[in-house]
Amino acid sequence: MDIKIYPLFFFLRNMEVLDIAKNNNNMLINDKIKAREVLVIGPNGEQVGVKPIQDALTLASYAALDLVLISPNANPPVCKVMDYNKYRYEKQKKEKEALKRQKANRSELKEYRLSPVIDVGDFETKLKNATKYLQKGDRIKLTIRFKGRQMAHTELGKEVIDRFAERVADYADIEQKPKLDGRTMTCILIPKKNK
Repeated sequence: MDIKIYPLFFFLRNMEVLDIAKNNNNMLINDKIKAREVLVIGPNGEQVGVKPIQDALTLASYAALDLVLISPNANPPVCKVMDYNKYRYEKQKKEKEALKRQKANRSELKEYRLSPVIDVGDFETKLKNATKYLQKGDRIKLTIRFKGRQMAHTELGKEVIDRFAERVADYADIEQKPKLDGRTMTCILIPKKNK
C-alpha cells in the first residue's frame, strides 16, 4: 500500500504562508525578536543604546511594557519599549478615522432612470429615494433613454428632469444641466453644502 503525504505537506506549507501573510501587519514583540543585539529606544523616546536582546527584554519587563521591533532591516535592528496593545489600538483608531474621512470625501454616484412618460407614483418613489441619498451626501445622475418616436419630443424628457431637479432643490444643486447625447439625456445633481 502506497501512502502519499505530498498533498498534506503542501497544504500545511500553504497554511504557513497564509499565516505569515496574515500576520504581516503585526510587529514582532518580546520573545519573537530573533536578533542578538538591538538598538533600544526607551518609552519616552530616549536612546538607551545597543544592548543584547536579553538585556533589552529585561528593561522592557522592568518597565512593565513590551519590546517591539520597529525597524528590522536596520543595522542593528531598532526596538522600542512601549505598551504594544495601546499602540495597536491607537493605530487602528487612526486608520478607521482616515477611512471615514476618505469615505466622506468620496461620495457615491447614484443613477436614476426616468422616462418621458413616467407615472406619478414612480416619479414620487424615485424622488423620495433620491432625496435620502442627497441628504447622505451622494450625487445623483438622472438618465432618460428615448425610444423610437420619443426622439421627436426630447423636450418632454427635459421637462421631467427639470421637474425632478426643482422638487429636490432644497437638497441639491445642478452640477451638469440636462444634456442630450445620442438617445440619452443626462443630468447630475450634487448635494448642497449647508444641508
